[in-house]
Amino acid sequence: MTRRLLCPVLSLLWACSAALPAIATTNASSEVYVARVSRVFDGDTVWVQPLDGGRYRKLRIDGIDAPEICQAGGTASRDALAGRVMDQMVTVSVRQHDDYGRGLAKLTHQGADVAAWMVLQGHAWSYRWRRSLGPYREQEEMARRASKGLFADGTAELPRAFRQRHGPCMLP
Repeated sequence: MTRRLLCPVLSLLWACSAALPAIATTNASSEVYVARVSRVFDGDTVWVQPLDGGRYRKLRIDGIDAPEICQAGGTASRDALAGRVMDQMVTVSVRQHDDYGRGLAKLTHQGADVAAWMVLQGHAWSYRWRRSLGPYREQEEMARRASKGLFADGTAELPRAFRQRHGPCMLP
């Protein structure tokens, strides 16, 4: 009886282990490199120069939504991000590219998640998708409770809603 149960279990384990390389390959498609931040465009967009050379890359910080540059809090958000990472070395982990060709990336500076820091300081929202409050919902809740940055004003508007009402910001 035990032998009959063991064979299906071993077969299942073997089938699962055979699938592991395919799963690892899927996750391994993300690109990781060290770069210097050369420009901060707004509170969630930066340009970096990889340390190993190559072209400059425009990145959107994954998981957050910062105010538009022409929106209330937009320049403060940009300035906070610049103060944290401008001319600094960051580790970049690109998950995918958006419709504009920007890498959607997690940035780590001195061992800290830059996106988590931006939200915790009240300079960005956790990126919402459908019913999800996003990956940094806990940091956003802490910033709200402390009335930091954008959350000091109860009328702060999500960038998506701002763009729907006003359209995109005019480029300088």
